[in-house]
Amino acid sequence: MGYFSISKTFLGIPLTLDVKESKKIDDFLQLLDKSGIHTIIKKYIKNNTALGGRSGYNKFKLFAVILFGFAFKDYSLRDLEQACKYDLRYKTIMEGDEPNYSTLCQFINEVIFPNEKEIFSKIMNVIVNTLPINTDVLYIDGSKFEANANKYKFVWKPTTYHLKLSNTVFNIISQIDIFSDYKLTGLVSSKNIIYFLDKLNEKENKSTEETNAIKALDTILLKIIEYEEKERICGPNRKSYFKTDKDATAMCLKADYYSGLGTNMHAAYNIQVGVSSGFILVYYVSQSRADINDFIPTIEQYYLFYSRYPKKICADAGYGSYINYKYMRDNSITSFVKHQSWEGNLSGSNPDQFKYTKDNKVICLNNNIGYEVELENRHPRKEKSVFFRVDGCNNCNFSYYCKRYMKDSTQDFKIFELNKEFELLKNESVENLLSLEGIKIRVNRAIQVEGTFGNEKQNQKHSRLRRRGIEKVSTEVMLSFLGTNIKKYFSYLENKRLPIFWDSKDGLKPQKFKKPSAKRLSKKGKRINDKAYKNRY
Repeated sequence: MGYFSISKTFLGIPLTLDVKESKKIDDFLQLLDKSGIHTIIKKYIKNNTALGGRSGYNKFKLFAVILFGFAFKDYSLRDLEQACKYDLRYKTIMEGDEPNYSTLCQFINEVIFPNEKEIFSKIMNVIVNTLPINTDVLYIDGSKFEANANKYKFVWKPTTYHLKLSNTVFNIISQIDIFSDYKLTGLVSSKNIIYFLDKLNEKENKSTEETNAIKALDTILLKIIEYEEKERICGPNRKSYFKTDKDATAMCLKADYYSGLGTNMHAAYNIQVGVSSGFILVYYVSQSRADINDFIPTIEQYYLFYSRYPKKICADAGYGSYINYKYMRDNSITSFVKHQSWEGNLSGSNPDQFKYTKDNKVICLNNNIGYEVELENRHPRKEKSVFFRVDGCNNCNFSYYCKRYMKDSTQDFKIFELNKEFELLKNESVENLLSLEGIKIRVNRAIQVEGTFGNEKQNQKHSRLRRRGIEKVSTEVMLSFLGTNIKKYFSYLENKRLPIFWDSKDGLKPQKFKKPSAKRLSKKGKRINDKAYKNRY
């Protein structure tokens, strides 16, 4: 008899779940019943076994087992297939049926994929209305997730090469008389090339120049068609895509920042989340390489889910723009969003050169007051911007710092271009952030949102996406985040309390920007503007 042989028959192999696990499954199925998900799934039930044919898998149970799997780490459909065979929890939900990964994948594509937002909304509304979640404050942040694409199969948008080829076409047709009245600017399209070729081929007695032009344009046409196809795939808002996932964009992930910024890039998607009380209330998947343009779509998706806007929003400096501040004001949302120069102002290492006041003045670092002016030969670069002028710069201790990028640093004045409405909105947000409430909200944003991404990437091992295409990636992200929320829902039912986050302590005072050091900033400006310094003295 071998050491590892089974020597006796066990009759006590458990065939039923223990009480705790059984209750967890009951609570989970009750949550799905309350959410009204069945109204979506009913639309996809077509089999009528009374008329013959095989009875398919129960679609309600399929949805339950998939969502249960995403809630408890079985993200892979092959893992889910194995769980349905050998895990009593999954066997209980499926009532003994054992769907394979292909059946699960087909169900996701046919049922969950076209209804992902409605599914997330229905279930999360039940959770939000059941638990004491504080939805007044929404913490927003974004992170890049690596796509399921080959790192070395990316394509850059060929706008530069297309423009060079267009100049070549201009030179060719300028030498031909029949196109002397034809005006062409910008990028040449394939339709333009076909028009030129048709005109040249219609002519019977062709010159040597015209014959050579036909040969050249034939070759160029193929390249122009290739460029147009690449530009069509990229679209107007991005400059790259990957051959193995055309919706993925070349981005720098966290690891790429430490191994050659700009040289090492991966295929990735930018995923935004909005978190309250540790629960992910909204998500948004985009192809954007920066967070600033994803703020409004994320809040609009929040409104789509809950038919209301959050009362307060906290986000880092990557979202601080005039459009975003104005959007929050128009929708009565209190802003706790940092602006681009927040850290420099807070530490005093790189402060703003001026502060705009409500009485239509600017105060510079040296407390000199500036007034609005109109310039004859100069217009504002941005819409709704105006000019302000501050005098007395040559005798100012901050002169080097304020003039470090000026071409002529000998002038005794400095002209600022600013948007008055933007400055007022920014000042209002700064006051909120520096208050006691703002300190508490800022600390909790770092804990809750950063913790959400840390849990997703490290604990859940979901740092790389499995599906391809932005819509299917969005479905995968939805299932993953919804699973995380359901796990926290079970934790609340077990402990009868939500996670405890940071709260302000007694004796805490409102924060202030650190007073900038004129000596330190002057040295900094002097190093940058060394040439202007030599010309001045």
